[in-house]
Amino acid sequence: MSPFVALICVSLLCAAIGVLAPIAAADPYEADPDLAARDDDYAAGKRATEKKDWAEAVRRFKRAEMRHPDHADLQNILGFSYRNLKQYELALTHYRRAIELDPRHRGAHEYIGETYLLIGDLAGAQRHLAALKEICLLPCEELNDLDRAIAAYRARR
Repeated sequence: MSPFVALICVSLLCAAIGVLAPIAAADPYEADPDLAARDDDYAAGKRATEKKDWAEAVRRFKRAEMRHPDHADLQNILGFSYRNLKQYELALTHYRRAIELDPRHRGAHEYIGETYLLIGDLAGAQRHLAALKEICLLPCEELNDLDRAIAAYRARR
């Protein structure tokens, strides 16, 4: 390979890394991080999750849901809030809705898999691990987290 061709290959590789790096570094749980800037209830719900005030988070996210019923991130974080209240069926309902709206929503696949583990459904968790393996072309945090959770679940059994 000539030095010129090698230089072009290296340049193309660097350009590809530059394009993909922001995607890999994006918030793993939000496909639309701007909703907090557009909706006060959603922003308040996120603040409540940071304080682990799950009841307030659910209250605010349910209000935001009236305006944005088809927003996958909102459904995902609403499921997460219900999960932390140990209301697993409601959590699963919202995770399923998030995945219905965005079948490639990595956060929803991770969280629903973890919820399945909480209710003792290893097969359900493994289905979402398999989905993440299809979605994550590069290693992603959600895949790694669910994989570790499944390994820990198996070790406890």
